[in-house]
Amino acid sequence: MGESHDELVARAVAGDADALSTLLEEYGPQVRRKLVISSAWQSALDSADVMQVTYVEAFLRIGQLAARDVRGFAAWLMGLAQNNLRDAIKQLKRRKRPDPRRRITAGPNQESYAVLLDAVGFTTHTASRSAAAREAQRLLQAAVARLPESYQKVVRLYDLEGRPTNEVAEALARSPGAVYMLRARAHDRLHELLGSTSKFFSNRA
Repeated sequence: MGESHDELVARAVAGDADALSTLLEEYGPQVRRKLVISSAWQSALDSADVMQVTYVEAFLRIGQLAARDVRGFAAWLMGLAQNNLRDAIKQLKRRKRPDPRRRITAGPNQESYAVLLDAVGFTTHTASRSAAAREAQRLLQAAVARLPESYQKVVRLYDLEGRPTNEVAEALARSPGAVYMLRARAHDRLHELLGSTSKFFSNRA
């Protein structure tokens, strides 16, 4: 007798990547068919973009699933996808109004790391002290290195190197909308990873 989907969910939550892959193959297309993207954004974003980021998030966050059955899993996956879609559209609406704190730089430097820290919801307790600033930068670099590869790339190119969205999209072979989704989720993950470094950071959230 074949394994039930509820059993697959239980295994996935326990850390079984194969079980999660099986569930995503089954329920991912269903979620994708339910996504509605306005014609105004279809040139910059499509449902494949949304699902690619959603799958990464599913692997990162499956342990947080509260409802340990297939109905709960399907609803959770849909929620991840809708959240990604909302974030992408919100940033696409803002792209003509760039953050004045962000500017093109020759490459990652202390200032670009400080701006990234602020973007993910942290400031340094002792920002005026160069030693503390350098340590904060080191901790942020370590956190970036722990991100999934696609998240690392978007943070390095967009936040640390200051490249424009279209250039980042080309480098990643993704749409502008996908860049915004990846960046939003990367910032969420960085916030979580930096949460234990209270010696140097103050949480603004």
